[in-house]
Amino acid sequence: MEKTPVLILAPLPDFLMQPLLAAHVCHDYFHAEDKAALLADVGAEIRGIVMAGGSVSPVPLLEQLPNLEIISVFGVGYDGVPVDWCKAHAIRVTNTPDVLTEDVADTASALVLMTSRKLIAANRFLHAGAWTKGAFPLAHALHGKLAGIVGLGRIGKAIAHRLEAHGMRIAYHGRTKQEVSWEYVDSLVALAQQVDFLVVACPGGAATKHLINAEVLAALGTKGTLINIARGSVVDEAALITALQNGTIRGAGLDVFENEPHVPEALMQCENAVLLPHLGSGTHETRAEMARLVVENLAAHFSGAALLTPVC
Repeated sequence: MEKTPVLILAPLPDFLMQPLLAAHVCHDYFHAEDKAALLADVGAEIRGIVMAGGSVSPVPLLEQLPNLEIISVFGVGYDGVPVDWCKAHAIRVTNTPDVLTEDVADTASALVLMTSRKLIAANRFLHAGAWTKGAFPLAHALHGKLAGIVGLGRIGKAIAHRLEAHGMRIAYHGRTKQEVSWEYVDSLVALAQQVDFLVVACPGGAATKHLINAEVLAALGTKGTLINIARGSVVDEAALITALQNGTIRGAGLDVFENEPHVPEALMQCENAVLLPHLGSGTHETRAEMARLVVENLAAHFSGAALLTPVC
């Protein structure tokens, strides 16, 4: 069977690249030194794109691929894909939803615990030998506290259930009220004013860029902690740094950043922030399932079968 030419737009793990190489002719756009020359050489042949959730497939690039049929995203987020343009040009888009929900929700729950109980600081305290000189300072309990979920999709709901297990109360904000038992708050600022933890779980993209801004952080206030496992673009990072430095909010737990993998030095210097290197879905089991969906979506499309997880 003739292999289908695809363009690779992001660094991909070996367990995904190997099955891609077995089924397709893979052209590595991400690592190409002369990207223009690569497109001039093979652009007309490309029928598929594989990219990561945090990468971008800009329209000027797609316009140089006249025979492109499908974009398969290795991730649940597809804010880097111009979906409306793809729909208008009959290009299919797939992602890898559901399989990473539990791991990302675990990470959000862990960030709530780490920030409330100061577990990172406590670990450093012990390793520094400080315990022999006195007890670690008291932290804050979770039981009875109110968590506000921004974006009650699959991951948002999974986070809410985990936090309920810690004895927390749940409220949420989103575009519409849902048929759930948790309280719906139609104003993000009003939600921030009420909660102890504001957990960001909404999609990225232009519609949510800097949704969490200085006004929201001021509303969250000195009792509040911001948790973000969504996209770095959702939070105004400069405003967050100012809020952490000035004590406007109690703290933050972040797995995502505006300019990954580059994290501002000022943010890394904030002792009231717990920072993780975007590892929400970073388990062997979940990444293997994500890779399987990428490969099988491509296989389904090129064989004329129904896509497993279509975006459009």
